[in-house]
Amino acid sequence: MTPEELAEAIRTVLAAAVQDGSLSLPAEEVPLPKVERPRSREHGDWATNVAMQLAKKAGTSPRALAETLVDRLAQVDGVASVEVAGPGFLNIRLDAGAAGELARTILQAGDAYGRNSSLAGQHVNLEYVSANPTGPVHLGGARWAAVGDSLARILSACGARVTREYYFNDHGTQIDRFARSLLAAARGQETPEDGYGGAYIAEIAAKVTADERAAGRPEPATLPDAEAAEVFRARGVELMFASIKAELHAFSSDFDVFFHEDSLHESGAVTKAIGKLRERGMIEDRDGATWLRTTEFGDDKDRVLIKSDGQAAYFAADVAYYLDKRSRGADCAIYLLGADHHGYIGRMMAMCAAFGDEPGKNMQILIGQLVNLVKNGEPVRMSKRAGTIVTLEDLVSAVGVDAARYALARVSMDSMIDIDLDVLASASNENPVYYVQYAHARTRNVARNAAAHGVSREAGFDPAALDAPADSQLLGVLARFPAIVAQAAEMREQHRVARYLEELAAAYHTWYAATRVTPRGDDAVDAGHVARLWLNDAVSQVLANGLGLLGVSAPERM
Repeated sequence: MTPEELAEAIRTVLAAAVQDGSLSLPAEEVPLPKVERPRSREHGDWATNVAMQLAKKAGTSPRALAETLVDRLAQVDGVASVEVAGPGFLNIRLDAGAAGELARTILQAGDAYGRNSSLAGQHVNLEYVSANPTGPVHLGGARWAAVGDSLARILSACGARVTREYYFNDHGTQIDRFARSLLAAARGQETPEDGYGGAYIAEIAAKVTADERAAGRPEPATLPDAEAAEVFRARGVELMFASIKAELHAFSSDFDVFFHEDSLHESGAVTKAIGKLRERGMIEDRDGATWLRTTEFGDDKDRVLIKSDGQAAYFAADVAYYLDKRSRGADCAIYLLGADHHGYIGRMMAMCAAFGDEPGKNMQILIGQLVNLVKNGEPVRMSKRAGTIVTLEDLVSAVGVDAARYALARVSMDSMIDIDLDVLASASNENPVYYVQYAHARTRNVARNAAAHGVSREAGFDPAALDAPADSQLLGVLARFPAIVAQAAEMREQHRVARYLEELAAAYHTWYAATRVTPRGDDAVDAGHVARLWLNDAVSQVLANGLGLLGVSAPERM
């Protein structure tokens, strides 16, 4: 019996009590109760506080209402016993057969186990990474790639239509600095004081020069400064853009939309957005500039959109970009931003409200913290290609895609991460991704070993044979997976899935040591062996489903 099935059974009992007058409550107010694991398994398999929730409306005490429900709930098929605890909690124990049916449920659902429709009908635009096209993806961008892609998978698993989006800041001074850096490298000059360093600059400059030469055009370094800089700007950004996309693809992080900031200015989207805000009375012209009155929505000061010299302020692109996302059908625009963007939250939320939208609903901003790499007990600070920054490429080359993605996704975004490269590259239980992947590989090895000993799921399934304490403990952990996925989506916290997988791996390893799927010696195969093969394979399925939500592979062998 799944928690969802138990909740429906409790609602049926409540409805029957209302119908026969035992519960004084309008029929339409009978809820689908929340069913959770009790803090201690000694208290039962499941617990509900529905009596505490309804007592006041029913004109009685929580404990009295709970006592009324005990005998009724005990008669539900699959329920072994019901007890009242504390002020009115109901602790419910299932019989072994009802509890064990979960293994069948999981295997019948397959890849769909854990998925739900809680976000069905919602269109979520999820923007992440969005690094400037002026260098390789750095370690912070790598974290957003792992977190963002995992969140996209989790939201999709809950029924949302998700658009994965990357915003290229290809308009403004940082691109000018990039072009000047490429030109200096091509001419063998020192990097400009405000320019970009690292071997990748020389590589791109050489590629631009070679491509121009191959096309029969003059080498750009020989052109006048302004003309040369324009060639390096156009071709350099294009090459850097392609390099970033390739890095992210290799990291199993692909996007549906690559949006260019420059297009907002070229298409007139900025003017359109300001016009819409003006229609809503949110724009003020003063001191020769155009202002958005964000103070009306809690910002610490109003924000300039068009400066007195006629140039668009950076915030103008943010305004136009948000409106563009909403016009493309996004019900919720989620932004994953680094810690250095914390000061942007107030103005962004005020802008959302100025459009008549609801901050926190139509716009959500998730701020993440820094990542530090450690090797041999010392910080890793240098990149061979990028100079002073550590890149996604550096991390992947050191530990691989699976280990990098898992390590970056398993920690809450608002916490700093210290990643020990020695641990992450090791095949030991100290390495969290190895610990989880090894549990999956072990389930597959158990299944192969079972087949060799004549244990097959085709022999039938007797869920009541899963009667050992370790069986019950493992089933309890498996039953929580759908709720974990739903919570991760609702709270935008992908790390809940990773931490659950580690809990499941631990429960499986304990179960593996306490029970047997294959008979000893010449003993015959019995119902317990077969039932535990079903349970073993159910664990395998849930581990694979969970790792898939994090974009991490589930190996058959290790």
